[in-house]
Amino acid sequence: MTMIFPFYAVFVLFIFNSLTYQFCMKMEMKESKQSTMFRFTNIMILILLISSYMKVLNAIT
Repeated sequence: MTMIFPFYAVFVLFIFNSLTYQFCMKMEMKESKQSTMFRFTNIMILILLISSYMKVLNAIT
């Protein structure tokens, strides 16, 4: 599982970044707002991925 999870995490980050990009383009946001939106989204997804990884590690051991 520890070998699969990094690929899963990259895939999830890619999907959420592409969805965020489409949202920013549709809303016609300024560059400064876009960078804030991407930073917020990436931090939240990273927190979710880390917590789910820790949950998987605890379930295995």
